[in-house]
Amino acid sequence: MYLNCHTYYSLRFGTFSEEELLQLAQKNHVTQLVLTDINNTSAGLNFVRLAPEYNVKPILGIDFRNGVDQCYIGIAKNNDGYLELNNFLSEHLHEEKEFPSTAPHFTNTYTIYPFEKILENDQYRFAAHEFVGISIANLRKLPFSKVLKLKEKLVVQQPVTFRNKTDFNAHRLLRAIDNNILLSKLERTEEANEDEKMIPVENLVAAFSEYPFILENTEQLLNSCSINFDFSKNREPQNLKTYLGSREEDEVLLEKLCQEGLSYRYPDGGEHIEERLYKELGLIKEQGFVSYFLINWDIVSEASRRGFFYVGRGSGANSIVAYLLRITDVDPIDLDLYFERFMNLYRANPPDFDIDFSHRDRPAMTQYIFKRFEHVALLGSYVTFKDRGVIRELGKVFGLPKSEIDLLSEGRYDRLTLDGISRLVVKYGQLIKGMPNYLSIHAGGILICDKPLHWFSATSLPPKGFPTTQYDMVIAEDVGLYKFDILGQRGLSKIKESLEIIAYNRTDETDSFDIHDIKKFIKDPVINNLIKTAQCMGCFYVESPAMRMLLKKLEVDNYLGLVAASSIIRPGVAKSGMMREYILRHRNPGRTEEKAHPVMLKIMPETYGVMVYQEDVIKVANIFAGLDLGEADVLRRGMSGKFRSREEFQKVKEKFIANCRKRGEDDKIIFEVWEQIASFAGYAFAKGHSASYAVESYQTLFLRAYYPLEYMVAVLNNGGGFYSSEFYVHEARMLGATIQSPCINRSSNKNVIYGTAIFLGFGYLRELEDRVAERILKERSQNGNFISLEDFLDRVLITVDQISILIRIDAFRFTGVNKHELLWKAHLFLNKNIKIDHPKLFKAEHQDFKIPQLHTSDLEMAFTQLELLGFCLCSPFELLEEPPKNTNGSKDLERYLNHRIDIYGYLVTVKNTRTHNGKNMHFATMIDQQGKVFDTVLFPPVAAKYSFRGRGIYRFYGKVVSEFGFLSIEVIKMRKQDYIQDPRYSDMKTSTKVFNKIK
Repeated sequence: MYLNCHTYYSLRFGTFSEEELLQLAQKNHVTQLVLTDINNTSAGLNFVRLAPEYNVKPILGIDFRNGVDQCYIGIAKNNDGYLELNNFLSEHLHEEKEFPSTAPHFTNTYTIYPFEKILENDQYRFAAHEFVGISIANLRKLPFSKVLKLKEKLVVQQPVTFRNKTDFNAHRLLRAIDNNILLSKLERTEEANEDEKMIPVENLVAAFSEYPFILENTEQLLNSCSINFDFSKNREPQNLKTYLGSREEDEVLLEKLCQEGLSYRYPDGGEHIEERLYKELGLIKEQGFVSYFLINWDIVSEASRRGFFYVGRGSGANSIVAYLLRITDVDPIDLDLYFERFMNLYRANPPDFDIDFSHRDRPAMTQYIFKRFEHVALLGSYVTFKDRGVIRELGKVFGLPKSEIDLLSEGRYDRLTLDGISRLVVKYGQLIKGMPNYLSIHAGGILICDKPLHWFSATSLPPKGFPTTQYDMVIAEDVGLYKFDILGQRGLSKIKESLEIIAYNRTDETDSFDIHDIKKFIKDPVINNLIKTAQCMGCFYVESPAMRMLLKKLEVDNYLGLVAASSIIRPGVAKSGMMREYILRHRNPGRTEEKAHPVMLKIMPETYGVMVYQEDVIKVANIFAGLDLGEADVLRRGMSGKFRSREEFQKVKEKFIANCRKRGEDDKIIFEVWEQIASFAGYAFAKGHSASYAVESYQTLFLRAYYPLEYMVAVLNNGGGFYSSEFYVHEARMLGATIQSPCINRSSNKNVIYGTAIFLGFGYLRELEDRVAERILKERSQNGNFISLEDFLDRVLITVDQISILIRIDAFRFTGVNKHELLWKAHLFLNKNIKIDHPKLFKAEHQDFKIPQLHTSDLEMAFTQLELLGFCLCSPFELLEEPPKNTNGSKDLERYLNHRIDIYGYLVTVKNTRTHNGKNMHFATMIDQQGKVFDTVLFPPVAAKYSFRGRGIYRFYGKVVSEFGFLSIEVIKMRKQDYIQDPRYSDMKTSTKVFNKIK
């Protein structure tokens, strides 16, 4: 009887989930109802999936509204009707146009016009599929309306938006958030009626007892509707079923491509390789995933044709077929990758391929996919109301001052001392938290479907300009839609640009190596020594302080070690305590025999009986707990996201424990193993995924080892990495580069290198306008270098403030004229009040002004660089007001082991974290006076006394300690050091340091 039900996917309007709607229906003895979210179909698939569990027949529709003004409701008679509705909604969402006052003539859809709308529009003629909705509140007016004569057209339309008064209050707050106004200013017209609630069916029937024909019409309408989606284990994939048009043709092509790949990947052949290949091919055909592989092959082949770099990752890297098709570059035979993690007969979904492109190339590849295939959409993802965000929104709605909102959002309050308003903010914050706020886009998911994607939901059109589904990855997989992950990353951009830079800076070495020759790289002692000594600044995935620390502790000096480290560094392994245990067993083989459970050691001998990869969850569940491979994969998937709360996951968990007990395992061991699985499985990598990361790491390590300056320029030109640009500039200097500030004749927008001289780009000059830089480069390109300031001013249209930036950064140093003199000349030559928007036809005659002799100091230049570039090009230690009292640095840590050291360091990065009991502590990476890196840690007692106050130089007093050979300083006390006064604004005669530096 309920034709107009909302969930919280009626964004900033509805107040509960689709499952709570079904629970409400069961409670009120409702056996069939229509989900009609406002301009949204996000909940539709999951509503249909869950409905049988509540003995409810699900029907789908859409509540079409312009703002909060309800136009009409569309109810799908069947799946074709749902497609009609989704097409209609998507068109209006994409084009951002209002819905017309009357619905189009749908073929497989019912249209319900609200009673009030009929009166307002004086509309009394209807098509066969059109009806008038009457709510309980409308019954008072119905006897006095002409609508009553339309007996065969009247149906019950009792909206459902709330369960109780609390929901209604939450709704009003959501409406105020949506309108960005105070709750007290919320118009009544912006709210739903408080009586939009579900009541027991028998009460609803009683309310309409005077109009039995309305009940009959409603029942007939509901009975004529039927929606079906297959969520069974044996469901067919909904992805594009064939690549060439038939399964037979697809299978022939896949085998042909694999045979071609064999000679490239395995020139020496081998029976075991052929055996693995045909095992995989048989399963791929049986599961119906041939087209899935061919589509991925199509995508990477197009990338290769365009010269785009890419990396194939994910569980698909466990597949020899993917390796032969060049979707991935990881040899599964060499790494003994676990085939069943990639695919097994119990697993309905295909392998996961994450294909990374350069962040510059990814948009072109996305565009290609949308043009190449017919039914394509980006996968949606919902941004929900988070703890702090919802408190801030509600604080604004209630009109709280910012200071109080800050306290509440940061949790710095005692609930007992809060006033009434603040208590309401906290109360409703908890209620609204987790509700969807707005539709976003999955990080890289693209759906390529066999039928129109509007079969499953409407699509929105976010700023990226590609249709995006209104449901997420979990429900997509439930219905048989599997995403293609097309991702963008800067690491590949760095590799690609490095090769371009090497081509112009070392022309004779361009063809001396193959960047894809990974087998050669992993045997290179120079590269492996960089890993062992953690000299990895700028290198993909291995440059962070945490990774640098892990590499030293593990003494990693080979590819397999790096593969393991790539997964061990993930949060789950560390959280479970197994990262430390892995290191202990790695460094002390005797500990493995002593501590490892025999079964675990047998399952995972290469990782000392420690679960490191996602495959290990499947292995342990299968071998240790006796679950079949399908159940084991449910367990692996269930360790992350929404799947964990699902009934099937809970059943597998119970079976895991029961099976272990039957096998005679002690509860202590069972729950230890379970906790290891539970704590990290959702965060760990598949081994093939880690191997793919390690491949890219080796490529960047090769470039850093043999072309370090060119590589650092590429790193800088692609947004850096874990650290700020300043420290990549520093690293380039340490590697032998001469760093030059921007130059009118040598620089570009990006950084460029000539030999060993790196010229910083105009892009670093924060206040320089892009159009000015473009003019300079265009003029220089067309008419050659500039020979003087006057020549520049004649050729480039520029204002006084913009030329001042260039002069102050010393971009005209090629003239040999002091920058203060140049500034005087520029001001005299340019009238700042007159702007000429066209080039001069003739060179102007310049008067030769007499300017007094002026000087510039190195320190003055350093402070100018700090202002304009964001960092100085000299050592920051030269700017100290008081020179360091010692020269201690990274080189001295070994000598001071277990003793206290007094040391100065320039802050690189700091990680603020909390202990398990909530106390603050800090890890900081510093640069010493010699330019080398060292690490410090501030435990809670010290962190309570001292904190880092931005970048600069700090003096530390602490104890040098070693953990597994990694040296760091446990800080006892520290103090930030003062810089000298900015000489540009201080009295130069009072600063001896400055005076002596004058040129």
